[in-house]
Amino acid sequence: MSKKKKKLPKVHKDLEGFEVHIDRFGELKSNLDIQKINEFLNKNVEDKKLQERKDYDDIKEKGKFDEEEE
Repeated sequence: MSKKKKKLPKVHKDLEGFEVHIDRFGELKSNLDIQKINEFLNKNVEDKKLQERKDYDDIKEKGKFDEEEE
């Protein structure tokens, strides 16, 4: 029997080669640093829960949230 080739999904060019799996303890393991994943998500995904904030546009321009919020 011939082996079927694994069809890879289409992904954003910044995430090419990204792999993730769950180990036997239920932990997520990936080959990409979590900080890089978070930067990608902050840049490319709108946070619907935070859109109601008055300072959302300012935060979005900076690209991240301040740790200390008033």
